[in-house]
Amino acid sequence: MADNTKIEWTDATWNPITGCSIVSPGCTNCYAMKLAGTRLRHHPSRAGLTKDSKAGPVWTGEVRFNREWLDQPLRWRRPRMIFVCAHGDLFAEGVPDEWIDQVFVVMALSPQHTFQVLTKRPERMRAYLTRPPGNGLQDVRNHLAWEATSNVMNAYLPGWKTEAPDGPRRSLAINAFTSWPLPNVWLGVSVEDQKRAEERIPVLLDTPAAIRWISAEPLLGPVDIGRWTATAEVTCKACQQQFWLHSADPCEHEAGGSWTLACPHCAGCRCKPGWTEADARAMSMEPPADWIDRQVGRFTKVHPTIKMTSLIHWVVVGGESGHGARPMQPEWAESLRDQCAAAGVPFLFKQWGSHKVTSDCNGRYMIPATKKEAGRLLDGIEHNGFPEVRR
Repeated sequence: MADNTKIEWTDATWNPITGCSIVSPGCTNCYAMKLAGTRLRHHPSRAGLTKDSKAGPVWTGEVRFNREWLDQPLRWRRPRMIFVCAHGDLFAEGVPDEWIDQVFVVMALSPQHTFQVLTKRPERMRAYLTRPPGNGLQDVRNHLAWEATSNVMNAYLPGWKTEAPDGPRRSLAINAFTSWPLPNVWLGVSVEDQKRAEERIPVLLDTPAAIRWISAEPLLGPVDIGRWTATAEVTCKACQQQFWLHSADPCEHEAGGSWTLACPHCAGCRCKPGWTEADARAMSMEPPADWIDRQVGRFTKVHPTIKMTSLIHWVVVGGESGHGARPMQPEWAESLRDQCAAAGVPFLFKQWGSHKVTSDCNGRYMIPATKKEAGRLLDGIEHNGFPEVRR
């Protein structure tokens, strides 16, 4: 845990939970895993969380709740951006809901801070944050606002119940979950390649969050996020249900060699029994949108009354660093930068990592370098975009 971290996109790290497991190629050279198995292997918060292998330390899958650090944000008065569980994953398989409850309560009780949550397990995050009431249980917001908040306040801010209703600690507890989703909590997913983008981003978009972001670090291949950064909410003229353009299924049609749109609620296109090509052309959407280009899978024209928007609010890109680092090709980073610029999405280029760009008569290529030598300029520019902080 550090109050003055060197991570370019945050101010501090907070590790109430440590430990993790390998789930995808982006985990191979995880810095937290290496630290837990080397310099920090005897620290109480890391001991036993890794095992030795020929490739170096590897996560065992064990996770640890560091209760002594849970209230750290409550003791930080100056507003900070805080990376949550920088040496683990808040939604890792072995983390019980009770631990996650306490982390969310502390974030709610610290409205002066902005908390940046990053996971490779968006399914667990979605399931936790959309837990429905049933079997006598409350939904997650009510559960956190009442039971979990009371438990955390009793442990770390004792005496709050004896205050007047407008007392500083009691009013903090009462108002902690007035807004939902929490406006000071940004939820993000790690996306190292297109496969992981396809798997994780749709789940993130299906999760309630004030800010949704992606961390493409280490970036191991080209990633196209266009379908999630240029979209709009429209209404199907056939069934009157609303949906986001990105969530619609394209259905191929003969005319013009292009695609039209199938409403995810009623599948209103000529592929539906009884529908004709004319029906498909007439149905469209309200406001009406044009055809999707077959080659790029995006709208070639959009009716001027449709306001396009992005469901992703922030993109961070970085190359891998350390021993065995895999190089990030400049075209991959430039593509994401350009996609963000086109959609008006804040973009932060964190680092090149352990390789830098060089060129000769044969073109550009990557060569080994120190992180400092490689720097963090992309085409000579330092990109430090951040989403607007919501309160």
